[in-house]
Amino acid sequence: MSTINGLPAHILLVHAIVVLAPLTALLAISSALWPAARRRLVWLTVALATVVAVLTPITTEAGEWLERRVGRNPDLRNHTHLGDTFVYFAVALLAVAILVAVVHVRETRGRALSQMLVGAVAVLTIAAGVAATVQVYRIGESGARAGWSGVSAQPVRAGK
Repeated sequence: MSTINGLPAHILLVHAIVVLAPLTALLAISSALWPAARRRLVWLTVALATVVAVLTPITTEAGEWLERRVGRNPDLRNHTHLGDTFVYFAVALLAVAILVAVVHVRETRGRALSQMLVGAVAVLTIAAGVAATVQVYRIGESGARAGWSGVSAQPVRAGK
């Protein structure tokens, strides 16, 4: 995917990741820690985690297309490197969302898992959710730096 309505697809797709990954992490953590939230949000969380996992390589590929057109610099190289790692975070987020769904299914069928196992799922979910959110921030910050570095040093142009 290269463009959407003439705009680089990466710039549009990345906004979906920036919104959905932290939202999914928040929903997954809430579902892992709070049984009432789990009953209401578990399937939405799994669906959003799936969307994030599917959109991540599409967004990365669109970014590589864009990179070939704008030229490389150290800031862009850093952004590209960080962006390439996010697929691991997206898969981890999907995995913990599925684990939380397993906890939910077991509870609804009257065969609840041990509290220790449910606690372990919660700890993994918190770790994956926080890590994914931090990585989204790091990737976004590096992308902004790559795209906008030097802009504030440019002279202001007089309007027509």
